[in-house]
Amino acid sequence: MQKPDFNDLIAFRAIAREGSFTRAAAQLGLSPSALSHTIRRLETVLDVRLLARTTRSVALTDAGERLLHEIGHHFDDIDRAVETLMATRDRPTGTLRINAGEHAVRSVLWPKLDRFLRHYPDIKVEVDIDNGYTDIVAGRYDAGVRLGQEVAADMIAVRIGPDWRMAVVAVPDYFREHGVPKSPHDLTRHRCINLRLATYGGFYAWEFERDGEPLNVRVDGQLAFNSSLPILTAALAGHGLAFIPEDMAATHIAEGRLQRVLPQWCAPFTGYHLYYPSRRQSSPAFQLLLDALRFKP
Repeated sequence: MQKPDFNDLIAFRAIAREGSFTRAAAQLGLSPSALSHTIRRLETVLDVRLLARTTRSVALTDAGERLLHEIGHHFDDIDRAVETLMATRDRPTGTLRINAGEHAVRSVLWPKLDRFLRHYPDIKVEVDIDNGYTDIVAGRYDAGVRLGQEVAADMIAVRIGPDWRMAVVAVPDYFREHGVPKSPHDLTRHRCINLRLATYGGFYAWEFERDGEPLNVRVDGQLAFNSSLPILTAALAGHGLAFIPEDMAATHIAEGRLQRVLPQWCAPFTGYHLYYPSRRQSSPAFQLLLDALRFKP
């Protein structure tokens, strides 16, 4: 048995509501003759007369009344759903989940999120601060933040921050007592404050580079944390050398509370990137966030 075409039912509903082929045709963007052909096709498929037509008016037959009654509320529900979606497009809503490291959140993500959230009060953002390498697909995150060189090749990545460097620092009194390291190899003889990365199951190896040659050094000391902020606090208290992002130490260096060493060994990292797993069309809320975070040098 042939079933009626969905568009034919839409045409029937428009005529029933307008009471006129001419007005319904204008609403649907059709010619009156094309609309008349559509209704004849629908009546043929259903094998029942739906409309009683005269030269001046259009009226529903009993069968037409029954059909309109049965399908009308379904189309009303569709209309409401479309209107809601359009309203959402104009006033985006939803919750976005982002996985990012502590430094990325503090230096790049939060300053831009602060402005973004004020502009879009109906969008919620959940940030999971994680210094490891969480699988954002398995964790059902909308996106993650990593340094450019750390983003997997199968991910879509958008740069959201400038290049930056690490800094080896300690209080001046520490260097007066223990001497100044001349190369990264000397750090093995100093008290260093370690960073533990949960994903690695061990301490972070301090990463250096000079003349294009990388050098990773495993250091030791009394203290270890899984976050950069307490490492900075411990360094300011004189507990040893810290290896922290340059921007965290800049003010303390400028004001003499910390002294920097080995700057020539600290090559820049490629800036932070927001990454996500697919080019498929995402939500309006995500697209707005992506545009707000995008790095503009």
